[in-house]
Amino acid sequence: MDLSAAVTAWRRDGFVVLPGYLDGPELKAAQRDLATVYPSAEEFHAGPSEGRNAVYSGDEFGGIIEFPFPTVALGAIIVHEKLIALAEAIFATEDIRIYASELWVKYSGAASYEQEHHRDYLNHTPLVPSSSDLRWRGLEMFIWLSDVTEEHGPTHVVPLPVTAGVPALPHGYLRSQRPDFYENERSGAGPAGTVVAYSTDTFHRGTEITAPRSARYSAHVSYRHADNTWTGRHSWGDHSFRPDWNPFVEQATLRQLLLFGFPPPGHPYWTTETVTELGTRYPGLDTSPWFQR
Repeated sequence: MDLSAAVTAWRRDGFVVLPGYLDGPELKAAQRDLATVYPSAEEFHAGPSEGRNAVYSGDEFGGIIEFPFPTVALGAIIVHEKLIALAEAIFATEDIRIYASELWVKYSGAASYEQEHHRDYLNHTPLVPSSSDLRWRGLEMFIWLSDVTEEHGPTHVVPLPVTAGVPALPHGYLRSQRPDFYENERSGAGPAGTVVAYSTDTFHRGTEITAPRSARYSAHVSYRHADNTWTGRHSWGDHSFRPDWNPFVEQATLRQLLLFGFPPPGHPYWTTETVTELGTRYPGLDTSPWFQR
């Protein structure tokens, strides 16, 4: 599917699945570094309740790590140029922001991962979904860092035309309440590098991992239009105090830093003082772009 078709599908259906959208050295580097962050499937299933494995047992969200991530390669995957291109095309602007990002691992049998169909807007914005202008929609992406078959708990998504007219609340429905949602859901299964991009007003759900002694690894990132200032989940000012933040910033490109709210060169914020002190805070960062006007 080309970029134009992907944008059309997302705007029409509220989601698009792009099998193997990311590949190459960036994906391989992220997959390599997973071993430094999470137990392998074999390590976890050898002792699910032992040592560091215990945190993943009994809690479907126990495997989440918020950005910044422990290695630069894992952080780089959420600012991959193909993800930026997709977000820019969906919102029809380069003026976009990243407002949340997480790593997530799930191990078969560790917890129940079966969810009801729900929308994410309730913990992304204090407002309600709007269909009148695409600027007010949040763009979420799951990036599979391992192969995800139907047995590995892929996200299932319901096309927006199926859910048209549903009120703002309740934000979730059981199968018994809206069987049509479950009958019309689409699977986000795909090989490593697959991207499942959906809107915060799109009904979706996690599904159970049934493959024995297995694991599912993913990265999650949320983009928004810069004008959509009321949508957000993570405060980068707060997260910038974490030790893994500086290594990411110091190797990031100017374009990538703009996604996190760094003002562009020429912005009134930038003076000789602020650019110099930026270099003090991030000694490894090339600050020369901000000296240019």
